[in-house]
This record gives sequence, structure tokens and C-alpha cells, in this order.
Amino acid sequence: MKDLGKLKYFLGLEVAREPEGMFVSQRKYALDTIAECGLLGAKPSPVPTEQNQKLALAKGPLLTDPGKYRRLVRRLIYLTFTRPELNYIVHLLSQFMQKPLEEHWVAALCVVRYLKGCPDQGIMLSSRADLTLTAYCDSDWSACPLTRRSMSAYIVQLGDSLVSWKTKKQKTVSRSSAEAEYRSMADATCELKWLERLLQHFGFSHQKPMRLFCDSQSALRIAKNPVFHERTKHVENDCHTVRDAVQSKLITTEHISTKHQPADLLTKALPAPQFKFLLSKLGIQQMFLPT
Repeated sequence: MKDLGKLKYFLGLEVAREPEGMFVSQRKYALDTIAECGLLGAKPSPVPTEQNQKLALAKGPLLTDPGKYRRLVRRLIYLTFTRPELNYIVHLLSQFMQKPLEEHWVAALCVVRYLKGCPDQGIMLSSRADLTLTAYCDSDWSACPLTRRSMSAYIVQLGDSLVSWKTKKQKTVSRSSAEAEYRSMADATCELKWLERLLQHFGFSHQKPMRLFCDSQSALRIAKNPVFHERTKHVENDCHTVRDAVQSKLITTEHISTKHQPADLLTKALPAPQFKFLLSKLGIQQMFLPT
């Protein structure tokens, strides 16, 4: 065993310590990805994906070399460790690993051109934030044009620091947008419970109820109403973990407008101004780290 001192670089993760906290990025890994694609001199893209792009419905020639597509998508998956804004598009691109089309390759290169504009972007873990868990959840109803399944996403912050995020296609088809939002609330609630237990193992207790923000008034009413309505009987029992957590005062559900919903980043393609605004709410920063 040998003490190598404070962590600076490990498996592509670069760590810089400051009085304000710890900054984690993957700058060198992002630059290596850009260089491998031959886009070091390309024009940067303001967003990782274009709006109204239906990759699932793409019809065109197959990619002649699918191996390069798979390698690039695998690299992008690893970049989501510190780049949560890539979750949505990487989730889509990873569904076409078997038979990628030319259009899928172009979409993947758009992500690389986005990295070209901000390779040193990363997460700031504040040293002065309080140990309060806050979650934001969102869904895109019937997002998949092939299966009509919805997209769920959540973001969890510890104080002002981003600690957990996820984008995932729901397992079943939701009959309404409220049901889709409710399922995303259930996923976020389970993550909050797990993180609370993790804090307890470290010797920290969460005194106040954890806050869960959602932009669907219907889903919030379902979570707070103890009456089992006819319209919600088809929702699986495990989704009602939200209602149980609310009644036990483990969490509090609150409404947030869609314009200020940071989890919106993880469920759909957004215009550049809205994308940058929501990204700033997550504490994502750019900082040059020497290699």
C-alpha cells in the first residue's frame, strides 16, 4: 500500500479542490473523445441534440462501420458520470447499438460537437451546503413513438450539490400524463429513501422531510389524496410508495413550473436558452483543469 496523496485523476475523472468545495470533471476524457472523432476543429453546438428529432423513426442507410458508433456511444455513456445534461440523448443513442443508421451517427457527432464547446464542464460539490436532500422529477408522456412508453427522469441534490440523476424509459405504457408523472415521482422517492439511509450510515440524520418537486398538479393531488380513485386503480401498488412517504412525512411534494424544472433536461430536447438556464440551476460549472 502506498499513499499517493490527494486524488487528482482517476479513471478519467479529474478532481480539483478549492475552499468552496470539490470540482469533478472529465475534461481529458472529453477531449480524447473529440480527437478520436476528428472534430477538434469543428464548430461547437450549443445543445447536445436538436429539437423534434425522431431517431426511433429514422429511415436511411445502415452505418457501414457500426463498431465506431458503438465505441462512441460507450464513451458518451461514461461521460454521463459528470455530465447529466447528456443523459437524454445518450439514452436514445444507446437503443440503436445493434443496427445504427447514418442518421444515428450524425446525432452522436452532434453530442461531440457540443462537448467541443465545453469540454471542461463538470460538477461542483460544495463544502458549505447543508445536508438537505431535494429531488426534482419529470416525465415525457408517450415519448417513444414505437412503444408509446414514457420517459422518466429525476435529479437529487444534497444542499446545492448534484449527487444523483437518472433517465429511464418506463416499464409500462401510461394512460395519461399524470400517471407518467406519478411513476417518475415514485422513482425519485425510492432514490431519496436510499440516499437518506446512506446518510444515516455516515452518521448524519435528515431532520426535515425531504422535498420532492414536480410540475404536474394532477400527480401531486394523487400523491396527497388518501382516497383511491377509480382513475388510479390501474397504477401498480409500488407506485403508491409516494403516497405512503407523504403520509409518513418522510417527504413533502411541491409544485414547480415547467420553465424552472431542471429535470426537464433529462427527458427531452430543449432550445438553447432554456437548456442553458436549467443547466445553471444544477450547479454545473466550467473550470479549466491542467492535465
